[in-house]
Amino acid sequence: MGAQRPANQHNRMTRISPSIDIEHMGKQSGFLRLPFSSHGWMPIPFICIANGSGPTVLLMAGNHGDEYEGQIALLKLSRMLAAEQVQGRIIILPAANFPAAMAGRRISPIDGGNLNRSFPGDPNGSPTQMIAHFIESRLLPLSDYVIDIHSGGSSLHYKPTILARLSTPSDKWKVMLRSLKAFGAPFGLLFRALEGEDRTMSAAAERHRVVYLCPELGGSGTVSRASLSLAEEGLRRCLASFGIIADEVPPGCNTRLVTMDGFNNYVYAPESGLFEPFAEAGDEVVSGNTAGFIHYGHTPGREPTPVRFQTSGVVLCRRVPSRTERGDCLYQIGTDFSAANALRDTSLT
Repeated sequence: MGAQRPANQHNRMTRISPSIDIEHMGKQSGFLRLPFSSHGWMPIPFICIANGSGPTVLLMAGNHGDEYEGQIALLKLSRMLAAEQVQGRIIILPAANFPAAMAGRRISPIDGGNLNRSFPGDPNGSPTQMIAHFIESRLLPLSDYVIDIHSGGSSLHYKPTILARLSTPSDKWKVMLRSLKAFGAPFGLLFRALEGEDRTMSAAAERHRVVYLCPELGGSGTVSRASLSLAEEGLRRCLASFGIIADEVPPGCNTRLVTMDGFNNYVYAPESGLFEPFAEAGDEVVSGNTAGFIHYGHTPGREPTPVRFQTSGVVLCRRVPSRTERGDCLYQIGTDFSAANALRDTSLT
């Protein structure tokens, strides 16, 4: 369970003010003014492209600052799109946790805040909490769709995967699946929040009944041409599926639907040491098989500790740095959606 919060916390007046009017038509670029400095404000890049009537989509990247594919893709999209190409409204936050993005770190160097564990936020809190509060109280109520672009960052590498919540409202389930498949990633992960986690962007979107999609693309602290191309083309395919742009992007690959039911779908380091992986992202693995070893550089005579897979399926991502601390995620394993128990009616797929 998340921390207890006042029921109306996310409805309080935000202290962040946009330098542009998102109710106006046309293409506007500006900033969210975050009051933090005694001599001024912190400028968080903010773009709005609106034309005519239609749905609103919120496009985000930089939720974690060391994840670069989405930041680049959204900057390119914001320059490329003209208002005349849009039917509806596109709101773009290319560096949502701006201090983290500028530092190239997963969390903010100012307050240690992980934006994706800060919702619904606090208008009187730290910078990260104020950003989360603005997104939840001002942007999500306007939105019909959210695409929150992530990657493996500096610690994981993903086989391109697009995530959506199994708890998506039933009346939005089909449009969610259609858009998920339109993105064109090799894998589509339908997930449940572990232990009722309610502080994430996906949980915030669910509170507002907004269709939420989360691409996880590459990572390893860098950007590949393939992952960036998928981000750019997948975004345009999704925008077309929402009816916001008319576009003819070549179709992506067929998306294999998988799920993750709980902690058995994760492999965590049981000890601190040097991780030797036995599988790569995209590999098929079997429950009980060796996932790798943890070696102990500080004790040369000590035998390494084996790590085992707890479920069979496909490796969606694996850890990149060899130096590992107890509790670090080493692998995430997806199980085919059609083979999972107690899920939604799969005839919807």
